[in-house]
Amino acid sequence: MTIDTGAAAFERWLGSALTSDASDDAIWGYADRAVTFGRMRRETARTRELLTAHGIGAGNTVAVQLLPSCTLLWTVLAAWSAGAQVLLMDPRLTPAETGRLLDLCEPQFHLAVDGPVPTLASFREECEIVVLPRRSGRPAETPHRLVQFSSGSTGLPKVIGRTGQSLLDELDRFAALPEMPRGGDQVLLLSSMSYSFGLIGGVLHALRHGVTLHFSGSPQPRDLLRLLAERRIGAVFGVPVHFDLLSRVGRPGDLPALRLAVCGGEMLGAVVFERFERAFGVRIGQAYGMTEAGIIATDLAGRHAPPAVGLPVPGMQTRIAGGTLHVRLPEDPYLHADRTGRYEDGWLDTYDRCEAQPDSGVLEILGRSDSTVVIGGLNVDLTEIESVLARHPAVTEAVVVYGEAIESHVVAEPSLTKGELLAWCRDQLSPHKVPKALHFVSKLPRTANGKAVRNRELLHASRERERQAIIR
Repeated sequence: MTIDTGAAAFERWLGSALTSDASDDAIWGYADRAVTFGRMRRETARTRELLTAHGIGAGNTVAVQLLPSCTLLWTVLAAWSAGAQVLLMDPRLTPAETGRLLDLCEPQFHLAVDGPVPTLASFREECEIVVLPRRSGRPAETPHRLVQFSSGSTGLPKVIGRTGQSLLDELDRFAALPEMPRGGDQVLLLSSMSYSFGLIGGVLHALRHGVTLHFSGSPQPRDLLRLLAERRIGAVFGVPVHFDLLSRVGRPGDLPALRLAVCGGEMLGAVVFERFERAFGVRIGQAYGMTEAGIIATDLAGRHAPPAVGLPVPGMQTRIAGGTLHVRLPEDPYLHADRTGRYEDGWLDTYDRCEAQPDSGVLEILGRSDSTVVIGGLNVDLTEIESVLARHPAVTEAVVVYGEAIESHVVAEPSLTKGELLAWCRDQLSPHKVPKALHFVSKLPRTANGKAVRNRELLHASRERERQAIIR
């Protein structure tokens, strides 16, 4: 295995960031109250001592699955500074989903929440941590410092590794963008720290450049507007649903200090883009990327309307091949059994259908070429839902499609009720993956070569023909 020198470089950078010239009394960020640099340093050091007391150190693998909180941030920073490999897991995963990931990745420790996780987990300053050693766990076998998860076509999320050099390179790409916040700027971070844009473009960029971060304990749009106005915040990072809600309650002149609104994690619709500009006089910019590669292209100032996402960021090579966007990466980002040919000759196929504007080179993202959709900023692989449905003993076949919401078309035994099948899904899937509509059919339409049809309109037409036949 090639030794990754980026691991040591990343640790040096992190160490210098945590011991920066900022005084202990300087404000690092705001949660329920102001958080000083002194508190951030003390909490990170205290958490590292806690991890060390449990035997967590260099080369260990640690799954971190905590609520959105300052505690989550201290824990990730502490584990990195101790030399551990961090597996970042969404706290909203069901026990079944969590168990599958733990069995797949075999971390030595699981840092979990003490008690049930609310469906809508708002940001809070602190949360309890339960440190669960796993006897079957294995130490790090790769030089990756961060391991994340993205939905995959096998029914299990893909496991993605980021080296220290990969993280530093992405920070450099953000730093090369003149519109990104700098020292003294105030940013409301609504993007999840469990995912790349919130963690790297939000937290780590802020730590590197002295940006003051604000976190909100309430997701209500009027509370967010009040926070933005009272603290005179100049930038907000979020996903489309945040900007949709803000634009519905905001009025012209509400936020005179706001200069930057950046959407990442999900494609932005033209309606929200236009309504937000009418409400606040600010065009929503876009930060387009993926877990496997980090930030790829940006239009932070919102110069181009959707579906445009901007130009490739400095240092990122892209090409369009076979109608989809490919990005240049130094290594295959997929770990375990996920090396399936998507990465070839140094290029990763994003599976995003893409066109480049002929005059400007601005990229336009036109949708997915595979089964992955994005809901609320989270990747959802429809085949994962199909596999869960198919595991029910009364289900023969299932196809899942996405229109305005996730819907499933199921062939099952007559005794199976929709309530029973929904309860099965809720036990196996995160809430945002549970189908909003269940359609029981006697058979699924198929293509000429025998494959199940996955076109929503054709599925509904087939179901209507079946219904009409029953009526006759």
